[in-house]
Amino acid sequence: MTFSIVGRSADGQTLGIAVASKFLAVGAAVPAAEAGIGALATQAFANLAYRVQGLALLRTGTAAADVIAGLTAADSGRAHRQLGVVGPSGDGATYTGGECFDWAGGVAGDGYAIQGNILAGPQVVAEMERAWLASGDLSLPRRLHAALAAGDAAGGDRRGRQSAALLTVRHGAGYGGMSDVEVDLRVDDDADPVTRMGGLIELWELYFGKPDPATLLPLDGELAGEVDAKLKALGYESLDAWAGVENLEERLVAGAIDPLVLEQLRAAQRPTGA
Repeated sequence: MTFSIVGRSADGQTLGIAVASKFLAVGAAVPAAEAGIGALATQAFANLAYRVQGLALLRTGTAAADVIAGLTAADSGRAHRQLGVVGPSGDGATYTGGECFDWAGGVAGDGYAIQGNILAGPQVVAEMERAWLASGDLSLPRRLHAALAAGDAAGGDRRGRQSAALLTVRHGAGYGGMSDVEVDLRVDDDADPVTRMGGLIELWELYFGKPDPATLLPLDGELAGEVDAKLKALGYESLDAWAGVENLEERLVAGAIDPLVLEQLRAAQRPTGA
């Protein structure tokens, strides 16, 4: 009833999961990840204890395949389970119990594990792997979503669509650098959740992505005058004040302006009645 990918970035610093299903709020059940430790997806008749137990095993340095062996060996319901695990290095691993509903299966390789059950067919997993391998130049959130979208386009969950989720972790990557949760997005009930997830990733990149130093514009001369005039027209005394209201504070850089922030500022309108 679910298809997912667990993956690791090329530099080994980011770990994450993308998942979709004909299941309400699949993100509340399937994914688990810890920065520098590993990530996993538990699905089919999901054993939610695998999340805590699997991360505990990964903290000891246990390889992904051995994590799966340990978790399933102790589970009398393993024939109905499906599981994907990736550690901070090496191959990922996937497991499909013999009594999972058809079509069910998975593939794994260096830094990834892909799995699904009640799928339209093996092409779902095959297309997810193809998209993953072809997208190595993308950020991990984008790469995971590309694989998920490929699986969805290939038929995905043969019962239909309902929810999707994306979780990535990296040390200090959270809001304000105060947590390790980089991206945590969920579409809990939607007719086209994978597409909707793509839109949410775009918003996350706008609000929480870090500015590219190569594209920053010096905030001086005519540009400084334009920005100051626009801020005053909007009723703000500083760029910091406006950006805080618009949730763009993560993109502020002293003495310069991110082109994405400038674009948002130029498009901003003073609220009616203000």
